[in-house]
Amino acid sequence: MQPSSEQSPHHAYPDHWEADVVLRDGGTARIRPITTDDAERLVSFYEQVSDESKYYRFFAPYPRLSAKDVHRFTHHDYVDRVGLAVTVGGEFIATVRYDRIDATGRPASAPADEAEVAFLVQDAHQGRGVASTLLEHIAAVARERGIRRFAAEVLPANTKMIKVFRDAGYTQQRSFEDGSVHLTLDLEPTAESLAVQRAREQRAEAKSVQRLLAPGSVAVIGAGRTPGGVGRTVLRNLLGAGFTGRVHAVNSAFDAGRDTIDGVPAHRSLGEIGEPVDLAVVAVPADRVPEAVADCGEHGVQGLVVLSAGYAEWGAEGRERQRELVRQARSYGMRIIGPNAFGIINNSDEVRLNASLAPERPASGRIGLFTQSGAIGIALLSGLYRRGAGLSTFISAGNRADISGNDFLQYWYEDPDTDVALLYLESLGNPRKFTRLARRTAAVKPVVVVKGARHSGSTPPGHAVPVSRIPDSTVSALMRQAGVIRVDTVTEMVDAGLLLADQPLPAGGRVAILGNSESLGLLTYDVCLAEGLRPRPPVDLTTSATPQDFREALSAALADGGCDAVIVTAIPWAGENGEAESGDGEVLATALHAAAAAGPAKPVAVVHVEIGGLAEALSAATSTVSQQRPAAQPFTAAQSGASVPPGGTEAGAPTPPGATEGAVRTPVPPGAPPAAPAPPPGATDSTPGVPQDVPRVGRIPAYPAAERAVRALAEAVRYAQWRRQAAVPGKVPDFLDDTIDAPGAAARIEALLGKDPDPRGRPLGHDEARELLACYGIAVRPTLPAPGPEEAVAAAARLGYPVALKTTAPHLRHRADLGGVRLDLGSEAALRRAYGDLTDLLGRPAELRPVVQAMAPRGVDTVVRAAIDPAAGAVLSFGLAGAPSELLGDTAHRLVPATDRDAAELIRSIRAAPVLFGWRGAAPVDTAALEELLLRVSRLVDDHPEVVSIALEPVVVAPQGLSVLGASVRLSPPPARTDLGPRRLSNY
Repeated sequence: MQPSSEQSPHHAYPDHWEADVVLRDGGTARIRPITTDDAERLVSFYEQVSDESKYYRFFAPYPRLSAKDVHRFTHHDYVDRVGLAVTVGGEFIATVRYDRIDATGRPASAPADEAEVAFLVQDAHQGRGVASTLLEHIAAVARERGIRRFAAEVLPANTKMIKVFRDAGYTQQRSFEDGSVHLTLDLEPTAESLAVQRAREQRAEAKSVQRLLAPGSVAVIGAGRTPGGVGRTVLRNLLGAGFTGRVHAVNSAFDAGRDTIDGVPAHRSLGEIGEPVDLAVVAVPADRVPEAVADCGEHGVQGLVVLSAGYAEWGAEGRERQRELVRQARSYGMRIIGPNAFGIINNSDEVRLNASLAPERPASGRIGLFTQSGAIGIALLSGLYRRGAGLSTFISAGNRADISGNDFLQYWYEDPDTDVALLYLESLGNPRKFTRLARRTAAVKPVVVVKGARHSGSTPPGHAVPVSRIPDSTVSALMRQAGVIRVDTVTEMVDAGLLLADQPLPAGGRVAILGNSESLGLLTYDVCLAEGLRPRPPVDLTTSATPQDFREALSAALADGGCDAVIVTAIPWAGENGEAESGDGEVLATALHAAAAAGPAKPVAVVHVEIGGLAEALSAATSTVSQQRPAAQPFTAAQSGASVPPGGTEAGAPTPPGATEGAVRTPVPPGAPPAAPAPPPGATDSTPGVPQDVPRVGRIPAYPAAERAVRALAEAVRYAQWRRQAAVPGKVPDFLDDTIDAPGAAARIEALLGKDPDPRGRPLGHDEARELLACYGIAVRPTLPAPGPEEAVAAAARLGYPVALKTTAPHLRHRADLGGVRLDLGSEAALRRAYGDLTDLLGRPAELRPVVQAMAPRGVDTVVRAAIDPAAGAVLSFGLAGAPSELLGDTAHRLVPATDRDAAELIRSIRAAPVLFGWRGAAPVDTAALEELLLRVSRLVDDHPEVVSIALEPVVVAPQGLSVLGASVRLSPPPARTDLGPRRLSNY
């Protein structure tokens, strides 16, 4: 909202202070600066505040605002006097104001760094976390304007406001003066304030998702008058799933006398319903969505699932339509899944929600599934069905204009019904936040991700997403650092998800292999080695093995203390007459189930070849599908219906294939498994929020190929190792503090950038870079210019022989293979001869820019880099110099700030790491010194965001110590850090 022309002429309206936020109850609101045009809104807001709240604000009865008050509270200079308002539906629900003061409490201007702050929240919205959110935002504004402390006077009876200040996590002081509590808050963020902010963010965003997944009532807007069409299909799916809440059909085209449709109340508008509606599924043409959203907002709907198409996927006009949709919904406090969404499913017995185009609710289980693509969602649901897997929740978010995978990570983190989170993502709208949330969630339950569009650089339609400059391999490394299980295909995601959901985590990588096929066992053994596991020689039970033999062998393997996991391989076995026995799959499944249930808690996977009914029997053994509900059916895109096209109609749309007047069904394929019995009374699947490390009633995942089973197991092994390490987090060693001059580095950076820095940044010269790095204890070996042979000789005399002669021209830098580096020059004659050879071979000195440098002790040449990526944040990288990193891409990456554990893992995770540890009889190098260097570089980049890139090349690591021979540093004005600011939703 822009102010009128009479707003402060000296300071432009700060539109970057505007933000959409999620409140404690999951609803949204907008925070923005108050302007001169808000006089009527302010008066209306104040009239709705109780006398008690007014008394707490002004310390006296204050029934109404005078004209002078209104003028003062709506006229700000956005520096010394700032007011922010929280709005819902365009109307104020809360305000906050600060006024800069001096040491005596009188109005002041900069450089005074203290301000008096006061809040007022409408009574109807108290308890929603409004004041806490406002405090985060007004504190950020104050810091931007050079204010370091807030002072507040609060009446002792105003306990809610005192609690807001007390719980914020800022350093504060309290005293009691003249009948009021005097509070002083230091606005510098602390570890506690950041933790408080992120905990509130998690609760609020999780609640916003819960409101969508567990509504008490649902309205389908656009339910057709005749069978068929998207709206009518969703209505039938809601009813078919047995939704436990109330369902309403809404269509402005309904006849005035029509009371019901498919047995539920029919209404021409939400206003006719006469009771609250929690969730609205919008299935009308795009040009009619704004009218539907306004109707929802005016009648208190809490969230929307927008199935309608015709948005950002349709180009520039659609992108603007999508942005306006988000603006409109958020202005009413609603969140959106979609547009162009496939829908949502919640399998909780308390809800049984299928607000999607999936004709059958999938089986209940422990897996949460999020996908941006409807087509991928259909494929995943079908694949999970075929494998007998169950879901806790399913979300296909379409264009992901508002609610994203980050929101569902917040929800799944504490969801007691979800033990594994599967996500198909085509983009990361907020990579830093995703990494932070994934790390926290992965500490208690597995997070498996497939990243689509890995190489196309695509962004979600309608979003302003920062474009990452780092390759996909780096993204994968950073995900693994956060504990994310990154796989390449949706098939691998399902494979890993099944094992993680139904088996305990392995204690290590020792794998026992047993089965009735020697060849299949050897194939499994080879794949285990390729995946970095430690397989034991396969146990061949021979083709004459019976299910009882399998049971005994599995029991023995599980009881073996030298085994962490078991892979069972099976082919059909012959009976006494030489023919395959009928029902062998069910019999073998019973045997394996019995052995696994009786043995120690270790993961078991089965690789089978053409054993009919085995996979179904293994999965049915622990299915949580209710006995009263039909088994889930597979479906295809054609059977699921389609999104409403922009020019479509609500009624009379063609019926999806297979749909009839009475139901929306899909045919049951031959051999589809029946619904399994419900678990016994009193059985529980998990402890809330924490995945179980014991198998659930013996469910064993089955795979049709050895490589698929082994890859899933290998991912589980790596994840379990990460979990064990994450339980004891790394740290930055204290000894670094004694050798780091952070204030000195800050002063140098400020001087180097100048008062009016170039937004493109600037590279530092050699001496400038050396001086800055020295502030962090990073010594760069000096080089002296040698524009001619005489200068080279003088430089060598100053540095001492032996020396190196190197070119610094960009095209020859670090290119010893092109003859641009001459080493071990031990005399003046050798130096002069090398100088002449260099210039004769490569060109004139002015082009080559030669330098002389003292020789470093022999060792392994490595390269250390750090850079700020606009999407991922600060990234620390390491590799061997030359071909290994440049040609083969053998480089490891970690997010900054790096811990001692990160540094140790960084140098050990490259494929060429053995070179550092005494490969082929060479002396091991000083990896401790290398780890310390990595930590110092990480600390420099983390402390000073103006340092946007560092490259140390080469870093020669000797058996004792290391030498940094070259360094380049680039400075730039610090990029915005949205992950450290106050809570806000992504821009649209």
